[in-house]
Amino acid sequence: MKKVGFIGMGIMGLPMATNILKKSGCSVVGFDVVEASRIKFAEAGGFTVADIQEVYENCDVIFLCLPKNELVESAVKEIIAHGKKGTIIIDFSSTFPGVIRKLYPEVKAADMSLIDSPVSGGEIGAVAGTLVVMCGGDKEVFDEVEDLIGCVGSRVTYMGASGCGDVAKLANNMIVGCNLIAVSEAYAFAVKAGLDPEVLFNAIKDGFAQNAVMDVKVPKIISRDFSASARIAVHQKDMKNAAQLAKDMDVDIPMSALVLHYMNRMDEAGLINEDQCALVKMFEQDMGIEVK
Repeated sequence: MKKVGFIGMGIMGLPMATNILKKSGCSVVGFDVVEASRIKFAEAGGFTVADIQEVYENCDVIFLCLPKNELVESAVKEIIAHGKKGTIIIDFSSTFPGVIRKLYPEVKAADMSLIDSPVSGGEIGAVAGTLVVMCGGDKEVFDEVEDLIGCVGSRVTYMGASGCGDVAKLANNMIVGCNLIAVSEAYAFAVKAGLDPEVLFNAIKDGFAQNAVMDVKVPKIISRDFSASARIAVHQKDMKNAAQLAKDMDVDIPMSALVLHYMNRMDEAGLINEDQCALVKMFEQDMGIEVK
């Protein structure tokens, strides 16, 4: 039986690691820089270590769920330097495809494997184990770990060669970002025009405007709950990655550029670590109203 390591047990990573622990039957060793996260994983029945080196050196499969490209790149390089031959690295992070494609041959040269496996579904999906997972890398390696990856999701799809999973996630988050901006703008507009946002929500939620973003985020907006189940900072990183890939391909993505503009405004306002739904604050500020 494979020994599994999990690095990065934050809002998404902790419930994902817990689902792998409970569903796989494997021994799972968890690490996070935040001690409280390690304690919670231990309370769920997992093993934890205070020294990340122990994960690198002892695990056959290592999951990463990290917030920045630089952290993913650093972790993969450390696994190459200190891990065992045959180690399979599965990156749940939303990493820039160019970073993954640069690391892929380095991992292969070390007799290891790298699968990019970003997820969609937010904290709710992570807790329920119903995430959508998009995977890139060698098909035979994916086949070997598909069931293990499936512990976190209701759908696991092989997208193609290295980096293809992360490209799929960028496309997903471009759509989600556009939905977030559309919902924020429309509800601020409606309140400015005199509507009760809760009445509006109930009136249109089963029509053509219905989408998962509206279903989940509008109740949070109306109740003024901006606690992060999915931080703007993480989504902003994805939109920056999309902008970079678009530049590399010499194409324009104007709607996504607008999403990034509003996320950058949130950053400038010091609100980048709030939930995605807090984007409504920019439209509230511009229109002089509050959606509640």
